Amino acid sequence: MGDAALIQALQRIVGEQHVLHAPADLAAYAVDATPLLRSLPTVVVFPGSRDEVKAILELASEKRIPVIPRGAASNLSGGTIAIEGGIMLNMNRMNRIIEVDAANLTATVQPGVTTAQLAREVEARGLFYPPDPGSQVISTIGGNVAENAGGLRGLKYGVTRDYVMGLEAVLPNGAILRTGGKNAKDVAGYDLTRLLVGSEGTLAVITEITVKLLPKPETKRAALAIFDRLEDAGRAVARIIENKIIPCTLEIMDKGTIKAVEDFAHVGLPTDAAAVLFIEQDGPRAVVDADIELAGRLCREEGARDVKVAATVEEGTKLAEARRFALPALARLRPTCVLEDATVPRSHLAEMIRFIEATARKYNLLICTFGHAGDGNLHPTCPCDERDHEELERVEKAFAEIFDKAVSLGGTITGEHGVGIAKQDYLEWKIGEAGVAVSKGIKAVFDPLGILNPGKVLPKATRKRLVVRQG
Repeated sequence: MGDAALIQALQRIVGEQHVLHAPADLAAYAVDATPLLRSLPTVVVFPGSRDEVKAILELASEKRIPVIPRGAASNLSGGTIAIEGGIMLNMNRMNRIIEVDAANLTATVQPGVTTAQLAREVEARGLFYPPDPGSQVISTIGGNVAENAGGLRGLKYGVTRDYVMGLEAVLPNGAILRTGGKNAKDVAGYDLTRLLVGSEGTLAVITEITVKLLPKPETKRAALAIFDRLEDAGRAVARIIENKIIPCTLEIMDKGTIKAVEDFAHVGLPTDAAAVLFIEQDGPRAVVDADIELAGRLCREEGARDVKVAATVEEGTKLAEARRFALPALARLRPTCVLEDATVPRSHLAEMIRFIEATARKYNLLICTFGHAGDGNLHPTCPCDERDHEELERVEKAFAEIFDKAVSLGGTITGEHGVGIAKQDYLEWKIGEAGVAVSKGIKAVFDPLGILNPGKVLPKATRKRLVVRQG
């Protein structure tokens, strides 16, 4: 099918105004938030309903045309790059909150609703949607589901998968699939809901999502613990958890990240510190006060030189914003910013950060680390310059060693960013040869023609393990 005929067919489905095909328009959809990856789609289409999605997929299936589902494209794994051209399926027109059901503690939304939009809507009703990825202001619920997005509150509340109760999705051949629902208990058949969550747009196009809600916590408080030694901060994390405190947020920033954030946002962070821990707790006031007091004492016992407790919720919010500034702050340092994620058991947190530091020195790179200390999910971030090919080779080698080290410590190559293009050739390191074979079989059942987000997640090649043990 020629491009002109494809464009006309799509215009008949969604209307001329909802199809983009001019080169200048396509250029904006050649990238997502992942650096270094670019590829133009053939056309961008904005469906407004499930039936339009169905018609588009039926057309694509008949003509063997790739389809790449896309939300806000804030993913960091190349998950929405049209590496084979084709139809970029932008789901952001489908942005309606269909229902907030207080009786069943659920909300049902279309995929284009943003995370922050849903959070505001339910909190106005005294309810709470916990997942809070760093990109929550722009990221969509559909994208969160596709990537199984995490966030700062993951330690206490879990990730997106833990809140998705039911889905409506369109299979690549246009068939409608409904999974789960509002039932608190439901074990009828295979758990297709959990299979689709985190499938990165490779199995089906999600058109409706039912999520679980919680009662809104009574209050919250925050503190900032300041350390002169990174190991002390790592031990403090372990002590807090050992003492049966599960903060809603327990974040770490290393020295390089602290300096970058302070230079960017001027929030009063101590630039001479080796590390800071941001601690936030929510719940009943008495519990919150007790937990913050005990967490502060444990940090001091583990070597914190100071623990600053926010006097008000607003002060705590400012501390949280400092952590959310980490990526934009580091992105200012060089033309390119490679942000990765690797997760280890939290008992290995300090060891992993020290290994990242040693690897940065080995390859003569600046790698700053921040992340979700409470669940062991770290974001080593390397400001660099993609025009310097020799530097990029060093960046790739460094991150290969970091991923290998994480796996060797019982961790994983990605805690929340997904596999996409960026990590597909490392996937076998984590799930093994049998896991890859099963994954390919699942893909073949859902998408036998291979048209849905092709070239993502599944390995293209076998990458040899480095078996890194030093550091």
